Amino acid sequence: MEIACLDLEGVLIPEVWIGVAEKTGIDDLSATTRDIPDYDALMRQRLAILADNNLGIGIIQDVIGEMDPLDGAPEFLDWLRENFQVVILSDTFYEFAEPFMRKLGWPALFCHQLDIAEDGRITDYRLRMDDHKREAVRAMQSLNFKTIATGDSYNDTNMLAEADCGILFRAPDKVIAEFPDFPVTNSFAELQAAFEAASRSLRRRKAL
Repeated sequence: MEIACLDLEGVLIPEVWIGVAEKTGIDDLSATTRDIPDYDALMRQRLAILADNNLGIGIIQDVIGEMDPLDGAPEFLDWLRENFQVVILSDTFYEFAEPFMRKLGWPALFCHQLDIAEDGRITDYRLRMDDHKREAVRAMQSLNFKTIATGDSYNDTNMLAEADCGILFRAPDKVIAEFPDFPVTNSFAELQAAFEAASRSLRRRKAL
């Protein structure tokens, strides 16, 4: 059985930082990995904005508490579980993710951690490891699993390239233009069909 490797934000749930930007009125917080490929630069920008505006983990948790998974995402995830092993590979943080994981039925999640002061200030972030999405796919392949991956942003493209099959989902035009080798899907029905096609292709290759 193949392993399905999914990004979280933009694939199964809304973009958290866009929600924070809308709630606070700070437009610069709406930048995501769709806009800034360098994840460290993006996070340093976010942390600086939070510090400058005396905002901490509380405002982000408030936003997350009001969010639901994307329409159709729980049903798609249920279908995936019936047909694949499923792992969420995300650049979010465990301190953000719990409400969403509960609403999605507690899928396996690999992501990062925040350093949070007693007063709620986010002082730093800690990556599980550099380029962890690609490295996770490599580790699964080292165990002789085939992998099918999907994501929507620049920080997903290494994972998609490393996987046996990579699929873009609701990606911005500039990502699609820069990575034309990945099939593009824009609905969960299209994404399900792409996973089915990828699985058939992998099994044909194995049979040869």
